[in-house]
Formats: sequence, C-alpha cells, structure tokens
Amino acid sequence: MKKVIILSGILLLLLSCASKKEIIYFQDIEKLDLQNIEHNFEPIIEPNDILYISISAINEEVVRPFLGNSEATSTTVTNTNPGLRGYLVTAEGYIRFPVLGDIIVSGNTRGEVVDKLKADLSVYIKDVVVDVRIMNFTVTVLGEVLNPGVFNVNDERISLPEAIALAGDFTEDGKRKDVLIIREQNGKRRVARIDFTTSDLFNSPYYFLKQNDVVYVEPSLRGVKKSGFIPDIPALLSVVTIILSSVILLTR
Repeated sequence: MKKVIILSGILLLLLSCASKKEIIYFQDIEKLDLQNIEHNFEPIIEPNDILYISISAINEEVVRPFLGNSEATSTTVTNTNPGLRGYLVTAEGYIRFPVLGDIIVSGNTRGEVVDKLKADLSVYIKDVVVDVRIMNFTVTVLGEVLNPGVFNVNDERISLPEAIALAGDFTEDGKRKDVLIIREQNGKRRVARIDFTTSDLFNSPYYFLKQNDVVYVEPSLRGVKKSGFIPDIPALLSVVTIILSSVILLTR
C-alpha cells in the first residue's frame, strides 16, 4: 500500500508539470534570423466600415462644399471618436460623397481611396490634400487571456502577438498551439488556426489582423477539466492518495 502511495505521489508530480513544448513561444525562431520581411500590410476597406475623410486646400472656401454635414452623407461614431463624423460604407460598397456622389471604396486600400478622391476633387480644387482613416478598426480577443475585450486600433495596424499582449497574454490554461482567428472578408467568413509555439506565425497571412477580426484562445485540456467535479488528473490522484492514506491509518 505504501508503494502505491509513493508511486501515486511521483505520478502526481509528473502530471503537474507543463511540457516545454506547450508553453514556450516561437520555439524555432532562429530559422527566421536575417530573413527578409515580406509583409506590406494595409487594411482593405469593407462594407459597413466607417471612414473619416479629411479634405484641405489653400483656399478653404473652395473646399467647403465638399465637407458635407448632412445626415444623408455621414454618420456619428460615438464609441471611439465621439466628436468625429464619418462616411458609412454601404452594403454595396460605396460612400455617398458631397458633390461627387456615390464612390465605390469597398475592396480598396486607404491609399487607393485617397488617390481616387484626389483625382475627382482635382477637377474642382487645386492642390487638394486628402486623408482617409478607418474609424471602426477594432479587434476582439476572447477566451483564455487575462483581459479579454474589444480593442480599438488607432493606427490601423496590429499584429496577432500585439493583440494577445493587449489582452494581457495567455493564461496558464490557454492553448498556445491552436489560437482561432475568425475573419469576415469579401462577404465570406474565414477561419484560421495559429500555433504560437512555432515561428510560422510570422509568415502567416493572419499575422496582421484586419478590422473586426475575432481572436479566440481555447482552454487547454487542463483548463477544460478544471470546470468539472474532479478538476484534472493531478487533483484526482490527490484524492486517491488521501483515500489510500486514510485506509492505511484506519486498518492498522
């Protein structure tokens, strides 16, 4: 009986230890040393995005008709920028712009929309300056992280590791090998799984997140078992050890 207790204790210690391969990030990162960086990320505008568009020129009076203050052309964004008004991208992919009318922007980058607006406005305004921003650029991080939530991205560029860091990093029970990304793109929902223990993450098309991406960190097996009556195997062995010890004491 004593041997059983000793063996149970040893097994308890072994099962309580997490594997190095399950915890450490980017375990083969050395293979990326001096590798050229191929990512040239710029977000693509999608339907239901809200764009902040700034127009300026030396002659402010010429610009005034294109600023647009009517409810028909703009919508107020109260969650991120309460003082700003933006242009809603319709389900058909266009914005309704003062004087110029309907302009297709869906599927374009910010830079492409800037070039398109400058070309159209240059007919009316000399040396026009245009700036375009995506006002509703947010990512959602859920699951086994310390601080899950919805995060606003001001510079419209955030990587997956940065999003995890904003959420406080993985908890002890977060599954690092199988992080789920849910993305809506071109009217379709795409799903990908990313392994944080390998350096393949850095070459993934999901390394940079898009607006409205959802990141979900699943619980590990240990995390799942914690929600049960007997949380996990080490806890079960502890219960068995206590029972065996009690039996020995009572039968002496």
